[in-house]
Amino acid sequence: MSQSETSVVELHAVHKTYRLGEHVIPALQGIDLNVRPGELLALTGPSGSGKSTILNLCGLIDTPDSGDIMLGGKSVNGLNEVQRTLLRRDALGFVFQNFNLVPVMTVAENVDYPLFIAGVSASERRERVAAQLQAVGLLEHARHRPDALSGGQRQRVAIARALVKRPRLVIADEPTASLDSHTADQVLELMRELGHAEGAAFVIATHDSRLSSRCDRVVALLDGRLQ
Repeated sequence: MSQSETSVVELHAVHKTYRLGEHVIPALQGIDLNVRPGELLALTGPSGSGKSTILNLCGLIDTPDSGDIMLGGKSVNGLNEVQRTLLRRDALGFVFQNFNLVPVMTVAENVDYPLFIAGVSASERRERVAAQLQAVGLLEHARHRPDALSGGQRQRVAIARALVKRPRLVIADEPTASLDSHTADQVLELMRELGHAEGAAFVIATHDSRLSSRCDRVVALLDGRLQ
């Protein structure tokens, strides 16, 4: 089996620059990276080192200036915006520092939303939402609104929402930054358990050494290069 067949996402010689007025800022300078199924990969480095750019590229939110990005062994470079949107919807999950839950929806409705958008039948959605909330220990909070939950509970809802569509890859941006140490440990352990159990890879940008030390692999970035 080739490396491409055993990788969820791969970056090959990826370069990305941004323009800020007349200034050209090299965000990534020839990045090679591959992430395997079920792996928790931590991206570390100071602000401006390229972590967010890698997340945006892996999450199909941005495109490289040069180099190739492959998802599930297939290049995504030639996809149009509609194709990229559909692939994001079907194959990717996202977890954010500030949870990004919809405040007027219940916990169950927040988790259900990606399945609703994807056109999954109502009966299957109910089963999958209940199973995912059970997995994150929040089934009894299904009818609550996010503002009735603690920060750690909200992040568990966000993880359930990311995983309910059974993605190959979850993009996580500082997922423990707004949590206390104990809660951050619980959230990380949940990501590890569910990622390994369901075969979803996590690419996690973090400044949190507690988190990075417990990931399967840590990749350090500095000035757009792997260290």
